[in-house]
Amino acid sequence: MAQRHFISDNASGIHPQVLQAIAAANTGHQPAYGQDDMTIRAEDLFRRHFGADTICFFTLTGTAANIIALQSVVHSFEAIICADCAHLHRDECGAPEKFMGCKLLTAATDNGKITPATITPLLRDTHIIHRAQPKVVSLAQCTEWGTVYTPEELKTLSDFCHEHRLLLHMDGARLSNAAAALELSLKEITTDCGVDMLSFGGSKNGLMNAEAVLFFDPELATHTAFYRKQAMQLAAKMRFIAAQFVALLDGDLWRDNAAHANQMARLLAKEIGNDVEIVMPVTTNAIFARIPADCVEPLQQHYQFSLWNSHESIVRWMTSFDTSEHDVRTFAESIREQMNSLTASH
Repeated sequence: MAQRHFISDNASGIHPQVLQAIAAANTGHQPAYGQDDMTIRAEDLFRRHFGADTICFFTLTGTAANIIALQSVVHSFEAIICADCAHLHRDECGAPEKFMGCKLLTAATDNGKITPATITPLLRDTHIIHRAQPKVVSLAQCTEWGTVYTPEELKTLSDFCHEHRLLLHMDGARLSNAAAALELSLKEITTDCGVDMLSFGGSKNGLMNAEAVLFFDPELATHTAFYRKQAMQLAAKMRFIAAQFVALLDGDLWRDNAAHANQMARLLAKEIGNDVEIVMPVTTNAIFARIPADCVEPLQQHYQFSLWNSHESIVRWMTSFDTSEHDVRTFAESIREQMNSLTASH
């Protein structure tokens, strides 16, 4: 039996229904570069979930989705505001700076969430010719700490952004997990809250190299097709990406996968809650825990997971759509055994 790890939901496999959809699309010939029937069907499904004005562009990676979305609306003299822990800032290898030539302005956070109060100080230099001009606020739903914005928080942020002539971008690599946790539709935590554009994640929720850039105002997407081509993200055989989104969105698979991953995270938190300190609320499929530093390496010899903050010995454990209760309980037992072994040695 293949071992499951807890390093990332990216480490998971592809959902069987998605694999079947790819195979089913592998018949005959279809027009290339997104002119095929499957891509048209997938775009219709995105409009069903997010609203009739939704414009959709498929990409292969989440970083590409973020960059193409933002490049569509930002000039090189403008700036993007994001959390100091944002994937855009910390884990995209300077892609915003390289491809857009623009500046990132970071807002300090304790839990991954940005607010009007943390954005406001970054707007003080607006209209000063010597400063990069803020144009977009980019937030992550879920955040890098696994926390979730409520619809009320999102609406407050979007109202603030629009009052200050800023656009609101959402990095939704784990949007499905947030919607499942909140028991809301995808539209209720995006379009209905005033989000302008979205990077929608598929690879973390059972798909293979499939992400989407969504615009809820078509005027924002005037040049996006060209930016996608320049970014080498215009897939020739687009139908195989589209088929995955059809499998995900034409029914409840997106929610079922995300809800299961969330449930497994809650189970793991319950199993080890008396043995380690959980430092963030377990809302979605991420657990952040503080464990003794001497336990990290021995555990990592058997299970892959991230040491999130080495100074505070905080680790991150991620669950996925294919994480089983057996996986969780076996891992929890390994954690307890390692903790007990450390206690006995002292």
